[in-house]
Amino acid sequence: MSYEEVNLHECLELITRLSRHAGKIIKSRINKKKTIETKASSIDFVTETDQEVEKLLIEGIKQKYPHHKFIGEESFAAGIKEELTCAPTWVIDPVDGTTNFVHSYPNVCISIGLVIGCDIKLGVIYNPILDMLFRAIKDEGSFLNDEPIKVSGVKQLNDALVAVEFGSARSEEVRSIVNHNINYLATNAHGIRSGGSAAWNLAQVARGGIDLYMEMGIHAWDVAAGCIIVREAGGTVIDPAGNDFKLMNRRILATSSIEIAEEVYPKFQQHYSEHD
Repeated sequence: MSYEEVNLHECLELITRLSRHAGKIIKSRINKKKTIETKASSIDFVTETDQEVEKLLIEGIKQKYPHHKFIGEESFAAGIKEELTCAPTWVIDPVDGTTNFVHSYPNVCISIGLVIGCDIKLGVIYNPILDMLFRAIKDEGSFLNDEPIKVSGVKQLNDALVAVEFGSARSEEVRSIVNHNINYLATNAHGIRSGGSAAWNLAQVARGGIDLYMEMGIHAWDVAAGCIIVREAGGTVIDPAGNDFKLMNRRILATSSIEIAEEVYPKFQQHYSEHD
């Protein structure tokens, strides 16, 4: 099968079904005691549910697309590092918001993006606790539970509700930069929200509930699906320094308009993490 022959609607149907199945597992365990391990730091968690859900998703996709590649959060943490090539590649976060999940805080999403020719072609974000499924195929718009969604169109920071995350990095240098950027946004925006999930923040930009979300240090699996969902909803996705967004660079600025993006990015202090 050539890359051009991948049927995106069949892909979407498959991952929608798999996401709903996996979502039942997450929902059934949200309020139960979890078995927790740590990854890059003492506050970078993984649970048995993360691992089980990723396995379910990858095996389900492999049954239909055995030659496709995968970049997954838990397989990456286990030492399986897949380079992003032109081949069809599924970029998966099985439980985006693991810290939320560990604490039974019900803001948890499954995030699945499909990248072909280094271009994000489709994305699904599913919050099984709220039963909210966001989806997009390139050039076909974005949807929430089959209803079309659009960004708010807000053009100025002083009219915006902003999403931020403090991240898991704890070095003094990074904390200082994060605090500076959050303080700038909080001083000038309507308000600040921190949902604990990059996928959720991006989904909210797409549906017009959030007008700006910025984070440095996130990973490809956090944002692959959300990037196309925001763009197909009419939003802007760039690098926080004003450059083009690159999926493996671990940095994102997603906004309701290009105007607000151009207003804020010159004010940010920058830090750069090792690429995925």
